[in-house]
Amino acid sequence: MTEKSANIEASEALNIKASKDDVMERIIQHVGEMGTYQRWLVLAMCPFGMALSFIYCVPMFATATPQKHWCRVPELQHLDIDLRRNLSIPGAATGSNWNRCMVYNTNWTKVLETLKPPPPETPTVPCQYGWEFLYDDIPYETVASERGWVCDQASYVPLSQAIFFVGSLVGCCLFGWMGDAYGRLPAFIAANIVGFVGSIASIVSKGVWDYTASKFLCGMANDSCYVMLYILVLEYVGPGHRTWVTNMTMALFCGGGAVLTPVLALWVQDWRKLVLVTSLPMLLALGTPWTVPESVRWLASSDKMERATTVLRKFEKVNKKQIPEDVYTEFIASSKIKSNSDESMKALLKSPPLRNSMIAIILVTMLTCIAFDGILRLSENIGDNFFVTFALSSMAEIPALGVVVLTLDRFGRRTVTVVTLLLAAMFSFLCAFFARGPAQMTLAVVMRFFVNMAMSAETQIVPEMLPTAVRTSGNSLVHVTFYIGTIFSSYIVFLGRYWQPLPLLLFGLMCVVSGAIALLLPETKGRAMPQTIAEGERLVRETVLCAKRTREDTYREIPLIIYNK
Repeated sequence: MTEKSANIEASEALNIKASKDDVMERIIQHVGEMGTYQRWLVLAMCPFGMALSFIYCVPMFATATPQKHWCRVPELQHLDIDLRRNLSIPGAATGSNWNRCMVYNTNWTKVLETLKPPPPETPTVPCQYGWEFLYDDIPYETVASERGWVCDQASYVPLSQAIFFVGSLVGCCLFGWMGDAYGRLPAFIAANIVGFVGSIASIVSKGVWDYTASKFLCGMANDSCYVMLYILVLEYVGPGHRTWVTNMTMALFCGGGAVLTPVLALWVQDWRKLVLVTSLPMLLALGTPWTVPESVRWLASSDKMERATTVLRKFEKVNKKQIPEDVYTEFIASSKIKSNSDESMKALLKSPPLRNSMIAIILVTMLTCIAFDGILRLSENIGDNFFVTFALSSMAEIPALGVVVLTLDRFGRRTVTVVTLLLAAMFSFLCAFFARGPAQMTLAVVMRFFVNMAMSAETQIVPEMLPTAVRTSGNSLVHVTFYIGTIFSSYIVFLGRYWQPLPLLLFGLMCVVSGAIALLLPETKGRAMPQTIAEGERLVRETVLCAKRTREDTYREIPLIIYNK
């Protein structure tokens, strides 16, 4: 055996020992994998799960466009609403399919004398004095109806939605970096403050650009206003409880918030009040420094052992459990270990196994998220009632995540992801060729059910695959890339104006491609969260379907360990 191969064997042995003997995992076992403190932390996620749903869903109700609108004619405003529409709008006198964007170019004094519409061959012109709206489908004034974002200005709605996701992209980078540099809690609090400021800014906005700027700020908080806390809590929960914590909190808190959104919209019936009411939960983040502990893993990796020990002592007190002194000693000693390895994001991307897995999970989540977002935005064009379709589609998230809890630890993250994406694609293709109505709405809800299952499985893979030092920034990188995709989802929905089945066909195709790529993902079921790049590499090599089992990836990692005295 050569010296190099001996070192490789030693490296692998050390890595295996570290993985099986993770000090933090043993500490969690001693204080309880799901004790009183952990249950409190799970409960503390509730308002922020709802805040995540509100900041994501409310803009759809604030900018919804009443479908029945027509050009406003000042000379006819004293007449009955049906009469003035029939007199001025092409096609209005003969049926409900009137022209929404054109008006007769005629002498209205003569029309008022006869109270008869101009001849059909009368020239038409675009609306010059704004629009009138019939609030049958959307029973309140929205940003779109208030500011005339219809016809040639209809693109302002998808523009504001796209800018929201540009903000999400920036927010994920900024708060992901903050989470690793300054701690999970400061990043979480900052994200919620920015989201609240953006919501208030949208209320006082007057035009297109100030509204879209406010949506950029709201987008910065999207995801980070909840996921930072989610990552923190997940680090304190034992492996046997991570699946149900991940999925049941998403189902009850995020799913519940999404279902509640249309109810609040119908109750308040004022888009400004709706935005204000749903932004208030984000202010609760200001109280988290006194109620939620910072990540012990992050504190230890940042050489803040006194604070880390204080947090663990509090866990002991609340859970009424004791951590053996020898485990404390080992934990403190392990925090002083310095490896010659690089544990940065750059090192992760240089690692072939982790880099390939990151590329795969990025593509899978990007395509899945486009379908996830798009089918929700299609609620306005599917079924007979926007509010009912949206509520049922969001409600599908609750049983979907319940089923995930039952299947994820039995069949594995990868299998659940692949199967549910292919089922979602099948129902998307079917939905595309059904006429608008209850049948199409049912197919859309079933599709959303399976997309939700896939999203949940993918969400759990990411933090379970990434090493501690880059868990937050790596998770943010994944979210950044799929937000790049969702920038275009509202425009894909907009394509339905030209051919109605096209968005659903594209979403189905994306699910097929995403399901195929998901076969390349590692399986993290029952595995401890990796602490180092080497542990992450080993997890990937041992669980991917087509692993190239080489030792060079591990060889560069651990040969030298230095203790600080």
